[in-house]
Amino acid sequence: MQLWFARGSEVSIREQLVTQVVLGILGDDLAPGQRLPSTRELARRFHLHPNTVSAGYRQLARDRWVEHRRGSGVFVRANKPEIAFSSGLALDQMIAGLFRAARKQSVSLPVLRSRLRQWLELQPPDHFLLIEPDEELRRIVAAEMQQAVNLPVMSCGLEDRHKALDGSIPVALPNRAVTVRQTLPAGAELLVLSFRSVPSSLKQWLPAPSGALVGVASKWPDFLKLAHTMLSAAGFHPDSLVLRDGRKPNWQRGLKQTAAVVCDSLTAKDLPAGCRAIPFSLIAESSIDELQRYVEFVSKPLESL
Repeated sequence: MQLWFARGSEVSIREQLVTQVVLGILGDDLAPGQRLPSTRELARRFHLHPNTVSAGYRQLARDRWVEHRRGSGVFVRANKPEIAFSSGLALDQMIAGLFRAARKQSVSLPVLRSRLRQWLELQPPDHFLLIEPDEELRRIVAAEMQQAVNLPVMSCGLEDRHKALDGSIPVALPNRAVTVRQTLPAGAELLVLSFRSVPSSLKQWLPAPSGALVGVASKWPDFLKLAHTMLSAAGFHPDSLVLRDGRKPNWQRGLKQTAAVVCDSLTAKDLPAGCRAIPFSLIAESSIDELQRYVEFVSKPLESL
């Protein structure tokens, strides 16, 4: 295992030694039972004070990463410490994996450190950018995203994406993922949302009530087609469905006479007073969770880690 030490750093030499040995064990660069360099050898090779090396080895022994064998030296323990897999330890393991992968690809340490420095100096993203050509679908999904996260949500079509890419987290719907990814800069991350399962969302409204009128309203034509198809398949008679295209004049007419109106989350706000709305969210719960995890990742303060 290769070691390196930065003098004049905020992190003590002892802590640098301990951290690198732990990363080596987590990343399997140091095998169980492997002998570590002696205190004298490390001190001579890196011009360290022997007491500093000894203190680092004692800490590693206390934390049960290594063991002292009288007359033989310091060895990696057969088993890793049985401690909680904390966020810090998980992060250490990911870092160890990064260094291991870099070595396998013959990436030198200076090059790796330079690239890491560039990434760390990047300004963190401050908004989501939904890239979707269909304007009505874009408005609905962007509104649902904004309800779920506290970062601003912007949206645009494919032709306008360059105007808002800086500082953004690009987002696409599954049917557009390949096209959108091809338009992004090399290496750019893309979050791909999943659609909610329509049949599962209708369970509470089944079996279909006989004779009841049910409205279906949206400004997105495909929502009307989808809802009509699924409600028919679920047992609603086609004659009991009142379809209303929210882009047309007087689209609200007749909706007050229905038992309920199946609609998207935006149209629900524009229904006539007294209508019972059944808003259907398009974004799957798993994607909402992913968006919220991403917000936490980019905005969580260091001291809370």
